[in-house]
Amino acid sequence: MEGDVDEDDGTFTNISLADDSADGEPTVLRFIPEDQNSTTMNCEIDDMENQVEQEEKSRLINQVLELQHTLEDLSARVDAVKEENLKLKSENQVLGQYIENLMSASSVFQTTDTKSKRK
Repeated sequence: MEGDVDEDDGTFTNISLADDSADGEPTVLRFIPEDQNSTTMNCEIDDMENQVEQEEKSRLINQVLELQHTLEDLSARVDAVKEENLKLKSENQVLGQYIENLMSASSVFQTTDTKSKRK
């Protein structure tokens, strides 16, 4: 059996009706309906779209995980700074009290009322 395929639309244009089969059985031509062919192509396109979607999902998941780790690091840093701030405030209060006590104990910083002594 012999036939030429039209490259534009994939259909046969010249078909011989002679029985060319070696075993004497008639040769059967089978045409694939357009729907089956497009279904196969649609499946391939769907598979490629699914693969792209999966890659995008994977990329987004990795980005979310990275941002979560960054947030955890920043949160830990904020906690550490808060603790340091409280420690420094406490030290400031202690130093302020110490300076106040030194000033009250020193005669240089004693309040003198020179006007009242003169009168």
